[in-house]
Amino acid sequence: MLIEVKVPQLSESVSEATLLSWKKKPGDYAERGENLIDIETDKVVLEMPAPQSGRIYEVLKEEGAVVVSGEVIARIDPSGEKPSEKPEKQPESPILMPAAVRHVEGIDLGQVEGTGRGGRILKEDLTPKPAASISRGVRRVPMSRLRQRVADRLLESQRNAAILTTFNEVDMKEIVDLRARYKEKFEKEHGIKLGFMSFFVKAVVAALKKYPVLNASIEGNEIVHHDYQDIGIAVGTPRGLVVPVLRDADRLSFAKIEKGIADFGKRAQDGRLAVEELEGGTFSITNGGIFGSMLSTPIINPPQSAILGIHAMKDRPVVVDGQIVIRPMIYLALSYDHRLIDGREAVQGLVAIKENLEDPERLLLEI
Repeated sequence: MLIEVKVPQLSESVSEATLLSWKKKPGDYAERGENLIDIETDKVVLEMPAPQSGRIYEVLKEEGAVVVSGEVIARIDPSGEKPSEKPEKQPESPILMPAAVRHVEGIDLGQVEGTGRGGRILKEDLTPKPAASISRGVRRVPMSRLRQRVADRLLESQRNAAILTTFNEVDMKEIVDLRARYKEKFEKEHGIKLGFMSFFVKAVVAALKKYPVLNASIEGNEIVHHDYQDIGIAVGTPRGLVVPVLRDADRLSFAKIEKGIADFGKRAQDGRLAVEELEGGTFSITNGGIFGSMLSTPIINPPQSAILGIHAMKDRPVVVDGQIVIRPMIYLALSYDHRLIDGREAVQGLVAIKENLEDPERLLLEI
């Protein structure tokens, strides 16, 4: 009896998906749980594991097809036997023509394709080829479902929100010194490095508690206030930007925040984030500084009403107590929806984040 391979149940917010690349073709053997094909929704890329071991009997949907939950995309013949492993055949040594022998020094013959009879390597195969002329070609590739979704959401945010951005700068010396003192003990105790992002998350959570309107959103004619802080952390991937959410960030320790962010980053690169992990954030943080950005105006992630942009930390001369000193400085940018958040609240919220970072003991004492 043939086993059907069905598209997994997608979340309520995802109606359809696109088949990316089959890892197996008809006639191939697949172990149970082995990934058969990647499936892309507008939020994540999912793996489709084989429901049972056997040979791929037929593929019903080709790469690029749009599918929905529960749709049959292939069938497996469980009676198909696993092929026995054959000993690897040792590659044969390439045959050099006499005129080519004197030109082989410093050349990996395994990378040379012989053009002579029977694959024999000729002298011409070993001599450098003239550089090709500069190409002015044009390539067109379809946008991925995730990239389309990112584009739609950014346009939605720009169209439907009155976005303004306020800026400030932060002296990171206290946090830099604190990390230098405790990073080894922290890693030994918790099994994770003490980064900067946990301080930013803690500073943001404290500011959101003090200015809760930054953590609210608009639905129709109502303002929705959240008594919890679910912080989205923007992560760049080869397929586009995703924003997994740290749930109840106000209840997380520094170590749990660092572990959560590290886990998000790794699984985002591998395309293994669940749809549910990308939904429901109340505020977001994006760190363009890791790419070298000095200043930017981040776009709000709807339906949220504010987002914090972090930028590169640079040693700069600043005036402290009347003296010019060199300090590790960063610029912060808070973009907010002016329909809901007044300029005063936005500026005060960003100042609160700045003060929490410049005096991190505040985070421990909750003041």
